[in-house]
Amino acid sequence: MMAPESHFASTIQQASLQKMVPQRPTRMRVSLALVEDRVNIWLRFGQPTVEIVLDRWRRAAMFMPGTVCCRVKWIGNISGTALWQLLVMQAPTPFEDAQRVAGVLPGARILLRADGEMQVKAVLAAIDAVEALGIDPCTVAASYWRKVGYRLGAGLPLPVYTAERHAAHLARGGRE
Repeated sequence: MMAPESHFASTIQQASLQKMVPQRPTRMRVSLALVEDRVNIWLRFGQPTVEIVLDRWRRAAMFMPGTVCCRVKWIGNISGTALWQLLVMQAPTPFEDAQRVAGVLPGARILLRADGEMQVKAVLAAIDAVEALGIDPCTVAASYWRKVGYRLGAGLPLPVYTAERHAAHLARGGRE
């Protein structure tokens, strides 16, 4: 049995160690917005644990670690479309590295990034094809989203996600 003094010292040591380790939120927060004809940031897919309405134009969606979502960002001005962007992201676990993403706290693992109208529309079509198979895009293998991103970058045709590939992914326990 520990002496009371040594137990007290051990507790102080643990508390000081906890202060040294940066604390991360347990959930990923994705900011969403809608200002007609100017800004539209929405979720194409994803199952937030909670959605918070901040005001008339803004919301925040909260995701548990490991969950996958897709955020689409469109920004326009008087000349027309200024920005198209699509991100398929995975919420990081508390001690996992995360990439910084504007509007996403504390960050995310980016599985796929598409920029520009043509790329975004191609990925949206790929998501539609996955849903046409009756598969929730949140459960698709992360390696598929990465491969779509690689193909986009190389200007190659996008890979097709099949029910067989999804069954193999699920047979591995839903891991990569």
